Amino acid sequence: MSENVLKILATSSLPTRFGDFQITAFDSGFIDFPHVVLSNLKDGLDKVVNVRIHSECMTGDVFSSVRCDCGEQLDFALEIFGKEGGMLVYLRQEGRGIGLINKLKAYNLQDNEGLDTIKANHALGFHTDERDYHPGISILKTMGVKRVKVYTNNPEKLDAFEGSGIEVVSRMPIDIPSRSENRDYLEVKRTELGHLIEPDSSK
Repeated sequence: MSENVLKILATSSLPTRFGDFQITAFDSGFIDFPHVVLSNLKDGLDKVVNVRIHSECMTGDVFSSVRCDCGEQLDFALEIFGKEGGMLVYLRQEGRGIGLINKLKAYNLQDNEGLDTIKANHALGFHTDERDYHPGISILKTMGVKRVKVYTNNPEKLDAFEGSGIEVVSRMPIDIPSRSENRDYLEVKRTELGHLIEPDSSK
């Protein structure tokens, strides 16, 4: 499978509370919303690189919403990559690809009509998941990555590597404890979307 080549727009150093990274912005087709990569290559590209492809979630990543586990997954990966090295590929496909406004509308359908996250997307006229992970693969190839250890619970991200020329050496789970606010959401991800997470023993 061939991926489109994405143009590098800018790069800089980025010290964070998790460690020191290099941040690189890639053209996403929307000038003010580039895809970005946070990289910390302690062992270089000749070794297996820790990788997470993470889709933008403003509510979780920025505002620490607990309706989902996105922000906690992001922090989980960055903490490991800050210590051990790795690459965080941040794709600008908010709300499972439907955008922030429609994501908030989906929240309202969940709160007011009792729909789950999938049925809410369908009610708004969208597919279950509108995301595309191949730009993330293109970014990794541009960065020179050959072999990866992928931090994800989502099998679709693993499928995106097929035929890419990048070898997936292993998958690393991201275990985030459920909360009362997201327990049903995580169960839908597990049972309906096939995410590789353990059943909630508290249900």
